[in-house]
Amino acid sequence: MRFVWPSLAFLVGLVPLIAPLAPVPHPLLTIATAAWIAVLVWLAPRKPEWALLLTAPLFAVNNLWAQAATVFVVFTAARRVPRLGRLWALLGLATVLQSAFSLLQESYRSMPLWEAVAGAAISAVFFVLFPAVSGMLLGRRKPMVRLLQERNDYLERARALTAASARSEERAHIAGEMHDMLGHRLSLISIHAGALELATARKAPQLHEQAELIRTTSSLAMAELREILGVLRTNPEPESLDEDTGTRTDIESLVAGSVAAGITVTLDWTGDDLHGADPRTRRAVHRVVREALTNVHKHAPEARTRVQVAVQGGRARIQVLNGPSAAAPGKGTRRGLIGLEERVGLLGGSFSAGPPAEGGFRVAADVPLHPAAQAQSAAEVAEVPPPLAAEVLTVPRVLGGGCLGLLALLPIAGALIVLLLFALLNPTLMNAPYFDSLRVGVTTEQEVMDQFGVGQLGVDGCSRFRTSHNAELYYKLCFRNGRLASKQQERP
Repeated sequence: MRFVWPSLAFLVGLVPLIAPLAPVPHPLLTIATAAWIAVLVWLAPRKPEWALLLTAPLFAVNNLWAQAATVFVVFTAARRVPRLGRLWALLGLATVLQSAFSLLQESYRSMPLWEAVAGAAISAVFFVLFPAVSGMLLGRRKPMVRLLQERNDYLERARALTAASARSEERAHIAGEMHDMLGHRLSLISIHAGALELATARKAPQLHEQAELIRTTSSLAMAELREILGVLRTNPEPESLDEDTGTRTDIESLVAGSVAAGITVTLDWTGDDLHGADPRTRRAVHRVVREALTNVHKHAPEARTRVQVAVQGGRARIQVLNGPSAAAPGKGTRRGLIGLEERVGLLGGSFSAGPPAEGGFRVAADVPLHPAAQAQSAAEVAEVPPPLAAEVLTVPRVLGGGCLGLLALLPIAGALIVLLLFALLNPTLMNAPYFDSLRVGVTTEQEVMDQFGVGQLGVDGCSRFRTSHNAELYYKLCFRNGRLASKQQERP
């Protein structure tokens, strides 16, 4: 693509050779302007400042196709000028130079001054302002996209690592609790096995070896349990699990503690108590209520809070709902909520946390009273999602730059296409006898148009017709009020 765009620009600049627009420049001048715009298209990505300023000489020649290609030069140059102040200074200087070179054209010299200034201003808007602003917006898109992608990637990875760390800590905490519960049971087994060993030694010597095996096996199992699960404990002194943990008495104690701390909390317990539930379920109920009340203390200390526990159908449903609070919320990492999600998931239950439609915050969990021994985690660590696409990150900027670019491109392209069709389809060859027969003030404009079309319309309002006998000679006819006002021969 290095030389494709310059080659296309050169071919576009040669269009006046096959479809000349009055006043017609010399063919060599047309070729020179085509080569000039091709060089500028090649130079714009490499030397944007110089390419922007060197578009001005093209406006001294009536090669509208080469002038139209300057839109792409300005667009490319504006994308690559890093400093905004420098870019606007270059655009102002380029506008002044283009207007000055435009006044050198014969068509502009024949206009009144105010018309020439107005034409230069309109050209500056379409040939400089719109493509420059469009290129500027899109040019500043690339570093912003890179920054947003890096930040998005960092945040997604941090979120995934935080969730993974919270789940690991919660699993380690559960392992510690398992160590305490099983350790207690194995200790009882070991004590009773020791007593059985002493009893069999006196009363049933034939069972003494089996009793000794039970005692030594239970002691070995206790040691192995401590070795395997003890290293997973992140808290050197894990919370003990007693007979009241997770029961109505325990939850009432948590609520009372929050009320004593200044929070308005009410408890609504329906169904049976949880004394006969699995210890893991009771621990989960305790942790859900405690974590939810802790979050209320941190983030909404003035909000009214309601704790609901419903035990029915072999399941325990817990919900802690607080209303909106006028106090400024504290900052949290959601590690506690992620840990609860992991704990409840390991029991085969469901967990949710978030703001409800009416405002405030809601923490809800649904756990079985007697979970399966091998319940799997409901939420495994997910892979880090890929960064957002650049188009998504900067869609408004892309749309804004694209609309400005279309404002510059569509009017210019439409005008050039219309002029090209007129130049190619109109029968504009006029012979010398017919030109001599035209009489000023008598011949009508409609009569000429019926035979030769509108010709090549110039900015002075006159039509120019190519001659049938001399390719470098044009007949210029000016009409006023539908009749021929003047006629003359003209050379490029």
